[in-house]
Amino acid sequence: MHDIRIERWAHTLVHYCLYLKSGDIVSIHATPVAAPLLEAVYREVLRVGAYPVPVISLESLEEILLRDGNDEQLSRPSPIASMLAEKATARLFIESDTNTKSLTTIDPSRAAMLRKARFTLSETLRKRERAGEYRWCITLYPTTGYAQDTDMSLNEFEEFVFDACFLNATDPIARWQELSKQQQRLVDWLKGREQVHIKAEGTDLTLSIKDRIFINSDGKRNFPSGEFFTSPVENSAHGVIKFELPTVYDGHNVEGIRLVFQEGKVIEASARQGQDFLLQMINMDEGARYLGEFAFGNNTRITHTTKNILFDEKIGGTVHLALGASYPETGGLNKSALHWDMICELRNAGEVWIDDTLFLKDGKLLV
Repeated sequence: MHDIRIERWAHTLVHYCLYLKSGDIVSIHATPVAAPLLEAVYREVLRVGAYPVPVISLESLEEILLRDGNDEQLSRPSPIASMLAEKATARLFIESDTNTKSLTTIDPSRAAMLRKARFTLSETLRKRERAGEYRWCITLYPTTGYAQDTDMSLNEFEEFVFDACFLNATDPIARWQELSKQQQRLVDWLKGREQVHIKAEGTDLTLSIKDRIFINSDGKRNFPSGEFFTSPVENSAHGVIKFELPTVYDGHNVEGIRLVFQEGKVIEASARQGQDFLLQMINMDEGARYLGEFAFGNNTRITHTTKNILFDEKIGGTVHLALGASYPETGGLNKSALHWDMICELRNAGEVWIDDTLFLKDGKLLV
C-alpha cells in the first residue's frame, strides 16, 4: 500500500503508542508483507533518535517448529527473544500473516508447550513494564488472509482497518486522545464499585471487581483499541455465560461457547464448534479455568466480527471475558499460559449491572 495513511499510522505508533525518545531500543516484529508500514515506522524511529531492531520472520517458521521441533526445542525460549526481553525498551508487533489457518491442524498440546516457554519471557516483560523500563504496542497490517476471514476484499479490509484506527483523520492522535478522555470518565465512575451482573439470553453471570482497577485502553498498547478492562476477583465468578460471537485461538475457530462458573472456576464448558479444542485449552494449567479479564468494548467504528481478537474485543456495546492470565496492574492474581478472550454479544438484548446501577443496556452505555 502507498497511502498517506501509512505515514500517519507510523507517526501515531512512534509518537503516541510507544512515545519513543532518543536512545530507546525498539524491536519491530513483522513479516515481509508488512514492508510498507515497517519501513515507515523504521524511518520515524530513526527521526526521534531511537534504535530500531527489526525482527523479520517468515510465518511458516512457527508451523515448522511446532511440527518438527522436539520437546526441548519447544520448551526453550529463543535466545534472541530472551535478549530482547532484557534489553529492549519498547516493542512493536505488526501482525501480518497471510494464512491465518496455518496452525489449525497442529496438536494443541505442542502449541501449549511453546506458549508456556514464552510465558516465562512475558513475566520478565511485565516486571520491566511495571518498573517503567519497557512499553509495547501491537497492530495489524491488512493481508489477504485477514480479509478472507472477514469476508471482505483486501481493499475493503484495508479501509476497515484505517477507519478503526482513526487514520482517515488528519490528526489521528487527537482522535485517540478524545476517546481516552471519554473512557477515563467511565473508568473513574467504576472506581470503588464491587459487583458485576451480566444478563442476556442464556447468560446470567455475576463476578466481583472489588478493589480491582480498570485500565483505560486508548490505543497505546493495542492499535486499534477502545476498551476498558480489569481482572475479576479470582474466586468470584458464578453462573453461566454464552459467547455467540466466534473466536479464533491458535488458528482454531470456536463458536457457540457456553461456560458455567462456580466459585470462580469453570465447571462446565461446551461449544457448538471446536469443543475438543476448548476443553484442551482450559486444561492447559491450573489457572486456565479461571477468569483473567473482564472488559467493555467501546470502539464504535468496529461493528462486526473479523475473527481477529485485536478488533473483535473492541466492538462497541459488547463485553468480553478472558480465561487464564490476569493483569497484575489491575490487581489480578491469576497465572496461566492461557489468555483467551471471548466476546459476549449484548447489542440486541442484554444488560450489565454494576452494583445497583444499570451500566449498559442493549449495547448502549447509560452512565
